[in-house]
Amino acid sequence: MKDLFCEKGNLTVPNILSVMRIILIFPFVISILNDNYIHAGIILILSGISDLLDGIIARKLNQITTLGKILDPMADKLTLMAVMICFGIKFPCIFPFMIILVFKELCMLFGGAILIKQKKIPTTARWYGKFATVVFYFSVIIIIGLKALFGIENYFVNISLMLLTALCMCYSIFRYFQIFMFIIKNDEALK
Repeated sequence: MKDLFCEKGNLTVPNILSVMRIILIFPFVISILNDNYIHAGIILILSGISDLLDGIIARKLNQITTLGKILDPMADKLTLMAVMICFGIKFPCIFPFMIILVFKELCMLFGGAILIKQKKIPTTARWYGKFATVVFYFSVIIIIGLKALFGIENYFVNISLMLLTALCMCYSIFRYFQIFMFIIKNDEALK
């Protein structure tokens, strides 16, 4: 893993954007825990935009790296887990959904770590994973926006959005598990 950070060609715009997303976690957590929902929402939108851009830039400029294949999902998982934990604290009614979502993200992190330890190439993001992430960001921004702009915390809206997000994430983890099992059984190793 250490060698990946030292590899020539890893200082790319997509990798920098992934690192930026990891750094943005800290001001997001501070903002949301201090009830600064507008600031937290802006940070989350910036994080989401950088998540979309890093993949587009990596493909368009042919800057796909092994480090990027690790950094991008790691940034996704760490951001999602931070948001979920903060939301579980600030909006107790959605806490059960947060447990499901944190479990899903931990499974994804451990699965990726197992593959890397076995010197196998983790899968790139698939449409269902990206879709689940978009649904998650949409749900969180709606919940934050209602609270920040109108002072509204609607139980039905919060539960409905988190249920939709949990269903999308469960489908995503099921599909990624199928890929994980295929990779485990395959002999192709990291180059």
